[in-house]
Parts: sequence; C-alpha cells; structure tokens
Amino acid sequence: MDEGKKALLGMTLSELKSVVKELGMPQFTASQIAQWLYQKGASGIEAMTNISKANRQRLSERYEVGFMAPIDSQYSKDGTVKYLFPVGGPGKSVEPGNFGNSGKPGKYVETVYIPDRDRATLCVSCQVGCRMNCRFCQTGKQGFEGNLTAADILNQVLALPEREQLTNIVFMGQGEPMDNLDAVLRATEILTADYGLAWSPRRITVSSVGVKDKLKRFLDESECHVAISMHSPIPEQRLSLMPAEHQMSIADTVALLRQYDFSHQRRCSFEYICFAGLNDTPTYAREIARLLRGLDCRVNLIRFHEVPGVDLPGSDEKRMEALRDYLTAHGIFTTIRASRGQDILAACGLLSTAKKNGGIEE
Repeated sequence: MDEGKKALLGMTLSELKSVVKELGMPQFTASQIAQWLYQKGASGIEAMTNISKANRQRLSERYEVGFMAPIDSQYSKDGTVKYLFPVGGPGKSVEPGNFGNSGKPGKYVETVYIPDRDRATLCVSCQVGCRMNCRFCQTGKQGFEGNLTAADILNQVLALPEREQLTNIVFMGQGEPMDNLDAVLRATEILTADYGLAWSPRRITVSSVGVKDKLKRFLDESECHVAISMHSPIPEQRLSLMPAEHQMSIADTVALLRQYDFSHQRRCSFEYICFAGLNDTPTYAREIARLLRGLDCRVNLIRFHEVPGVDLPGSDEKRMEALRDYLTAHGIFTTIRASRGQDILAACGLLSTAKKNGGIEE
C-alpha cells in the first residue's frame, strides 16, 4: 500500500460521493466505485473499466483500493482455515492514535474460515489484542494494541480466497466489538447495504462480553444477531474469569436484552465455554435457567481449546451433554458447538501471537 494515498475500501456510499465531488467526477461514479469495491472485488483502480481512463487516473493519484492479502494460513484436516492478515503497515490501516501515533507495522489479526456442509462461516477480528483480558483467552494476554478500521474488518472478508463461498459472518475473533463499535457498525452497514455486499443482517452475528452503553447502542442501531459471552451465570465467578463483569454484569446485560424483541428473525444467543468442575455442574445449570427464564434466546456450549499458560480444564462430553439436556428441558434451546480446527492454531490469538513472537516467517 502507498503511504501517501487513502484507501477507498471501508468508505460508505456517501463518503464515495464526497470523493468524486472533490475530484470533479460525475456523481454516479460513486456507485460505480462501490460496485467495484464491494461486489466485483477489484484489486486496483485500473480494473474499474466503466469509469473513464481520465477519471481513473485522477482517482489513482490520491486513492487506492486498499486490499491486503493474508500473509499466512493454517489448514485443518476438517476444512477449517485460519488466515493471518497484516494491519498497521505502510497504509496505517490500524488507527495510529491507538499506537501512540507511531503507526508502526508488525501488527496482525486472525480470520477463521469454517466450512460446514451447506454453510461457510467466517470469524473476523475487530481489534489487535483486547482490553477485556478474559482469563481463558490468548488474545487478552496480548494486551490492547489498537482498533481496526472498517477497512481492516472488511478486508478480512473481501480479500478472503473463499469469499464467494461465505454464507455467514461472526464477529467472534480477536477483540471486543463493542469496544470498537463505530468501526463495527460501519463495516456491518457496508456488508448489508444495497451498494455494498447486500447481505441480510441475519447472516451476521456480533459478539460481546457486555459493554455498558455500547451494547445498547448496537442493539438500537443494528439488526444483526447478538451473542453474549456468559461463561458463568454467577457474578463473583464470572468476574474471576472476565474482568468486564465489573463494568456491566451479566444480570444487567440480560436485563437490557429483555427490552428487545428476539421472537422473530433477529436472534439472541449466549456463548458458554465449559470448564470441568468449574461451571458445568447442576448448580450452574440451574443458575443459567433462572437467569434466562422467559428470554427468547439460545445457549451455545463450547469446548475449551487449550491455551498456553491457562490452567483451566475443559469439560468432558458427558458433563456438557448433561448441561445441555437440563437447559433444553427447562425451555432454553441449547446446543454443543462442534469443535473445529483443533489440529491447527485454532483458538483466538494463537497464530498472531506466534507471528508477533517471531515464530512465523512472512
């Protein structure tokens, strides 16, 4: 990427209209650029052949498309692929203000492609590192290194080799989406807008630990599905696993969700990593059922992927099935999520940590 040029990727239609107006181009050129960016996947301005050569030249003097290909990948025998994308390089995709105005290269985020019969889900990242510092998460151990821009988020989708196979996107990679809400909302706008990828918001799920005020804003301004990271229904224990409980408790989060209608197409779900003897006993099953009683939602039970330096044991199949069966019997639709990519660096933050520490060569 050319450090002196701005990226077109990540711009909304209204912003593209401002660009073409500034450059003295016809207003309809903005829609043409959007189509090339988000629907045709043009890798360069020169490929935008329905724009006059003179206007392409004018555009390329100040702007570039801004796609960045992944620099590394890990392939699982089950078809899962984890990609590593660079951010914060010459094009300064990561907002420089979050790096002490250094804009230094050498930052990386992970994106995981998960094919499953007639579905293909992409798990995208929204931050480099994370402020939430959940005890069980490798990304949190990196510390917070910066917010991704909407362009960085969209690049994970548009520069993906399997882009045409995608059916769903989940914001469950590195970072807390509500901690970078402006960029997440901009990215989901472009993903769902007619001028963008024109996806239904029902194909997109955005996760959160629960961030005060930001979660409400997301629920008000977006129609995408929401997934809440619960991991314990008991406040004291959840706080020991997830410091974010101190700022917005799981009880407050559920109380907020009760103000919204999830009985139609929009879905509310809870993510629950199962730790042996820690949060998978009948006591926890009863507490989850009590907490969620009457809320239109589902619970996804997740097997724990081992993380270096974390001494939490994963639950066995029998305990997880007992937890699922109890919740289902008490009216809460519950599934056990199939583990994918266990033979590669599958857990969030492992591949980028390896790269950051010099374990992967470009």
